[in-house]
Amino acid sequence: MKNSKPSLPVVVKKSKIGLGLFASQPFKRGQPIVQYTGDIISNKEADQRAGKYLMYVDETQCIDGRARSNIARYINHACRPNCVYYIEDNNEVWAYAKRRIEPGEELTVDYGKEYVDMYIAPYGCKCQDCDT
Repeated sequence: MKNSKPSLPVVVKKSKIGLGLFASQPFKRGQPIVQYTGDIISNKEADQRAGKYLMYVDETQCIDGRARSNIARYINHACRPNCVYYIEDNNEVWAYAKRRIEPGEELTVDYGKEYVDMYIAPYGCKCQDCDT
């Protein structure tokens, strides 16, 4: 008998703006959902690389999350998100539920003003209940 992979609590699928990350189980407020992963690089190298998937974790380190194996990269922006990123003491970055999230609901975070101004606002924000 083959071993089956445990099912993930999230699934990548088509959203209204491309690919998105969706809950495949309910999440309670404050529950960790998924880790933002990737190569750990210096902030200086991150500034040279540029890109949409850079997550600065402190004054010296950044996570380059562009690899498709980083499923947290599929969490889309929303002006009123249901998730928030927290940087843990060990510099791991996790998305946590800001409120109860139901199965099938798209996971979203607020990418922040600088990112929104640079990458989203020029094309118009397409999130539900947009503030921009």
